[in-house]
Amino acid sequence: MTPPPGWYRDPHAPHLERWWDGTAWTGHRRTPGAPAVPPAPPTGGTGRVKAIALTTAGAVLVAAIVTGAVLLGEDDGDPETRTGPTATTPAPEPSSPSTSEAPAEDPDVVEDQLNGITFPLLDGWVRPENVTQDDVVMTTDGTYDCPGDGTVCRHGLVISRTVTENDETSPEALAEEDVSDAAEEAFDEDVLGRRPYGGLESHEVVKSGPVAVAGRAGYFVRWRVTTAEGPGGYVQSLVFPSSVGTGSPVLVRYVFDAGEDGPPPADMDRITEGIRSVTDPASGGGVGSSIGPTD
Repeated sequence: MTPPPGWYRDPHAPHLERWWDGTAWTGHRRTPGAPAVPPAPPTGGTGRVKAIALTTAGAVLVAAIVTGAVLLGEDDGDPETRTGPTATTPAPEPSSPSTSEAPAEDPDVVEDQLNGITFPLLDGWVRPENVTQDDVVMTTDGTYDCPGDGTVCRHGLVISRTVTENDETSPEALAEEDVSDAAEEAFDEDVLGRRPYGGLESHEVVKSGPVAVAGRAGYFVRWRVTTAEGPGGYVQSLVFPSSVGTGSPVLVRYVFDAGEDGPPPADMDRITEGIRSVTDPASGGGVGSSIGPTD
C-alpha cells in the first residue's frame, strides 16, 4: 500500500515539503507553514501552480491515513529497514504546513529551520532519503545488512530536535540524561522487538565536556558501546541553547557504527564545529572555542 496524495517531508531536503501524487514525487515543493492545498495539474502553459489553504483537520486526516497505510504495509513479509543508525521504509511522512517557497539549497549544508541552525554536509554524508525517523538531518550514504536481526542499517545518522518535554535547561544535565536513551534506541531493541545488533551489552564514556556551538555554550557526552553482534558503535548527545523560536534547548544526536566502514568519530567534532546560526552565519564553535554571551 502507498500513502495517499499529500504534502510530505521531502526525502531529499528534510526542511522542505514535497507533493506526493499517490504514486510518485512531483516537482512541487514548499517550506513548512505556507497555506496551501494540492497543486492543480497544468492546464496549458508552464509555471508553478499556486495553492490555497489547507485546514488543520485535513492535515490531521492525512497524517492518520499515512500512519495506517505504513502499519498495514508492514504485514507483507518484505524485509524492513530501521532507524537508529539504520534505514527505514521509503514511505513519505507527513509534515506541518508551510509559509513560502524555499530558496535553492546550498549543496554544502543542511538547514534545520525549526532550530535556526545549519550543519556542514561532509564527504560521505547525504541528506536523508527514505528515512521515516523524525528529525534526521543527514545520514551516511547507502545501507547494509544489519549483523543481527534481518533488517537494513546505516553506518551513521545525525538527528536534531528541540527539547520540549523536560523542565531541565542545563545542557550538561540534558546531555548526560539523553545519551543512554540514544544508545538504547540506536543499538539495543527497535519498536518491533528486533535486535539488529543482537542487543546492547556495555558502554564507556570516551569524551565529554563543555563546547561552543554556533556561539552558544553547550555540553556533549560521547559513549563507545559494545553490542552482541557487529563492531558496536558510538553515540553522542550534544545540547546547547537555541537562539530562535521558544528558546528551548537544541539536542543533536550522533549515531555512528564503529566498524571500518563507519564514519570516523572525528566527524562528530567536525560537524559540531561547523554548526552555524541561520541569523549569524559567522558564528562558530567547537571544543576549546571562546564562548560569547548566550542571552
